Amino acid sequence: MAQPLDGIRVIDFTTLLPGPLATLILAEAGAQVTKIERPGGEDMRRYAPRFSDSGAAFAMLNRGKASLVVDLKDTAALAPLLERIAKADVLVEQFRPGVMRRLGLDHATLTAINPRLVYCSISGYGQTGRRRAEAGHDLNYIGAAGLLSLQPGPLDRPVVPPALVADIGGGAFAPVINILLALRQRDASGRGAYLDIAMSEGVFTFAWLALATGFAAGRFPRAGEMLLTGGSPRYNLYPTSDGRLVACAALEQKFWAAFCDVIALEPGLRADGADRQAAIAAVAAIIVRQPADYWRARFAAADCCATIVASIEEAVRDPHFAERGLWDHYIAGAQGARMPALPVPVAHNFREPAGTAKAAPALDDASAMRNG
Repeated sequence: MAQPLDGIRVIDFTTLLPGPLATLILAEAGAQVTKIERPGGEDMRRYAPRFSDSGAAFAMLNRGKASLVVDLKDTAALAPLLERIAKADVLVEQFRPGVMRRLGLDHATLTAINPRLVYCSISGYGQTGRRRAEAGHDLNYIGAAGLLSLQPGPLDRPVVPPALVADIGGGAFAPVINILLALRQRDASGRGAYLDIAMSEGVFTFAWLALATGFAAGRFPRAGEMLLTGGSPRYNLYPTSDGRLVACAALEQKFWAAFCDVIALEPGLRADGADRQAAIAAVAAIIVRQPADYWRARFAAADCCATIVASIEEAVRDPHFAERGLWDHYIAGAQGARMPALPVPVAHNFREPAGTAKAAPALDDASAMRNG
């Protein structure tokens, strides 16, 4: 079965999470991705835990790609690489601004040999601006964009978010969207494009409600005071007696009324005009009296947008996701080993058939292949 990106050739200079996830999504939609690695390979190959012959995280993010080892500081080694780039459709790089220019692999140089090339640069703060050279990781970017301030947890014991919002939202999804847009534009114009993707800028999209509030009302929200950041009893987390959490998202009135009926919350605390902190405290005091299974059954019967927070193991074993085919693609390892592939936001009908197993690349496994 043909896939949407069959025939699209991608040269991938990225490492760790953002760029590799972006090119993985392209590969899962049929693109041919060649990962350029330094001598000795990317560090993530050696990260624990192990799967087969490499780190499990490396295998998950690089399934179905090819690997080509190139010493980018060796001018003589660049000639075969440039031949590949001349035939490529997309190039993705994730170095600090200026590095690709120093290597002689900047957009101006490469577009001269391949005018159809879509060249995507991923960086923390973009290729221009006063912060362009600043080092950072996800926590820095969500901090710089103000998102982290909306709910960092209590100041005496702040909570590190469980999701890498900048890396994935700004550094993987944003590049994929723009690469696909550039390829579509190339269909009409015949020319490629240069894409300057800043991970920190992608974070602002996640602050949509805070931005709307601040721009319209002239006052930006503080930590934990918005409807969706812990400022409402309708949208909050409540501990149970056995150390689990109830996730209440009863935003609409019908769900909130049903939730309140289940827990028998006193009428005076149900109205929108009630003291929010008093209502939150009252709900918490009720929920904590009973274990998770007690609430699970009652909230399920009420269908009121209140659920028990699953552990990651419980979520993986949830039969709903299995029925949806979320784990039906595999990473192949040595001697028949395999593990489920990373779920990616590519519709099932655009991916290879269920049951397909593909390996992560062995180091330099593309060196013997023909150019391209």
